[in-house]
Amino acid sequence: MELTPLLITLKTAACATAVTFFAGIGPALLVCRLKRQQLKGLADAFLTLPMVLPPTVVGFFLLLAFGKRSAIGRFLLQFDITLVFTWKAAVIAAIVVSLPLMYRTARGAFEQVPPHILDAARTLGVSEWRIFWHVLVPNARAGLLAGLVLAFTRALGEFGATIMFAGNIPGVTQTMSTAIYAAVQANDYDLAFDWSIVVVLFSLTFVWLMNWMVDRKGGRT
Repeated sequence: MELTPLLITLKTAACATAVTFFAGIGPALLVCRLKRQQLKGLADAFLTLPMVLPPTVVGFFLLLAFGKRSAIGRFLLQFDITLVFTWKAAVIAAIVVSLPLMYRTARGAFEQVPPHILDAARTLGVSEWRIFWHVLVPNARAGLLAGLVLAFTRALGEFGATIMFAGNIPGVTQTMSTAIYAAVQANDYDLAFDWSIVVVLFSLTFVWLMNWMVDRKGGRT
């Protein structure tokens, strides 16, 4: 069994998760601080939308946004940069579909931190930046860790948006999920089963590690 899809999947998921972590906790904090419920609901719906849309729809919109006919695509072509059907496209697709999981989990974790803890730090003259990193994040670490693992496992198994936006190019954009699809199309059910087992084992391992680390820190997700 060629291991290239495994390596591409791990590299894609790792890069996507690194971006998703910061791209998720930032909006989560901003939404938590919004006072108007209508504005908060609108922002929440927008940030959660990729989670409820069919992945193929997400991939189609990515094609429209970054294709050669789009404003962004034409701008990037001026610097000889192409995203569609490249590994970078696979990373972008993984970021978009996993971001809602990180955002929703981070928001829930932030909202469970007692406000009086933050207010006490403010009365001592602590800056908002230090409150965020030294008070809010440590108290929300269990939820943030859960969001990180969920985002990673979601990126690990991403298929629909990836095959629409990045394609299924062996050695370039073929992940384990798209390799399973290609194997089934070729009637190679043994190979499809092997890759499916690998995906399941990786997902179980990371979820178990999440639970172990949360329990070790004395928290529960």
